[in-house]
Amino acid sequence: MAKKIIILEDNAQRQAAMQRRLQDRFFQFETVFFSAVGPMLHYCEEHLDDAIVIGLDHDLELQPGSNGRCIDPGTGREIADYLATKASVCPVVIHTSNGPAGDGMEMVLRDAHWETYRVVPSGDLEWIQSTWFRTIRRAIVGKTAAEQPLHQ
Repeated sequence: MAKKIIILEDNAQRQAAMQRRLQDRFFQFETVFFSAVGPMLHYCEEHLDDAIVIGLDHDLELQPGSNGRCIDPGTGREIADYLATKASVCPVVIHTSNGPAGDGMEMVLRDAHWETYRVVPSGDLEWIQSTWFRTIRRAIVGKTAAEQPLHQ
């Protein structure tokens, strides 16, 4: 089964920029995006063991619903809390400009022995090309190197 890059990100432009960069360098992995917590939790119940890296945003925008009502998609903290109840299977890259929320996500994951990385978005999309992608790459390369046998 193909390894998966699982990302919680609600902004379509950021998703597209992330997807372009990942397809260019990590085409061998399936990339799955979520813009709400519920579907990502359901997906992780089935596919968490296939993850090679997880990316988490914290603040998700309200989504339009029926009858003009908004739907709350949740926050990345809910995914972090869920992951903290599971054995660590891969690194988690937290990308949020909400410092206190990012600190909380990182703390709950580290306390549960998950390897974490932080990226603070800046500017429009340039942070994805530079800081975010370098961090994702470091997380993936570190994970795959750790899985290689020492003696062949």
